[in-house]
This record gives sequence, structure tokens and C-alpha cells, in this order.
Amino acid sequence: MGGRGASSGMSNSGKKYGSEYTTVYQSGNIKFIKQNANSSITAPMETMTNGRIYVTLNQNNIPKSITYYDKKNHRKKQVDIKGRPHNVKGTLTLPHTHKGYFHAEYGTTELSPKEQKMVERVLKTWDNRIR
Repeated sequence: MGGRGASSGMSNSGKKYGSEYTTVYQSGNIKFIKQNANSSITAPMETMTNGRIYVTLNQNNIPKSITYYDKKNHRKKQVDIKGRPHNVKGTLTLPHTHKGYFHAEYGTTELSPKEQKMVERVLKTWDNRIR
């Protein structure tokens, strides 16, 4: 879980793998993470764990996005829960899904029923983490 291009152990910008994010909580294959830098919040581009799903938290520890990865451990889609609504079929929509490695090179869509269930699961897991 780290910098861009982290599968080599080092990002393109020279950051050591694992130094960009901190794990706040984990439930099964879902890891709730927070970005270490005080900059615009971004989700990890890659992972080193097959099947991993990351939930990126904002500065107020509120889930901002859910990120999924393909078989090569590269980001394939991101579900934005909080943030700026995006135009989907002429309607400003939040939550929404961005498809693609970089963000939305394959479009931005409404949530599928499966993605909606995951959002509900993530929010419930996060709310119940202390119990």
C-alpha cells in the first residue's frame, strides 16, 4: 500500500512502498486507510494483496472512497462516497463510480446494486468498529 508504481518497492517519485498511507482499521479484506501527507486525498493506485479493497478516509476520518483492484493489483474502479457529485447521464450524482486505473478513463456511472451493498457494508463496518 504505497506510492504510485509501488509494486517495485519504490514509487516513481522515490517514496518507499507503504509510506504514503496508514492503516486505521481492517475487517477481512477491507482496509480503512488514511493518507499520511496533508494534501489532496487520493486512493492507492496499486496494492500488493490480491482481493484487497481499500476505503480511503478523509481528514475527518469519514469514508471518502472505496477502491477495487484487478488481477494485476492495479486500480480498476473507485466508488466515491463523499466529495463532489459528478454528472452521470445529466444528473449530479453522489455516490458514483469511476472506472479505470487513472480515475475515469472508462467513464463515471451510478452505483450498481453490488456496489451499493458494498457502500452499506463499509459504512456499517466503520460505524461499528469500536464495538
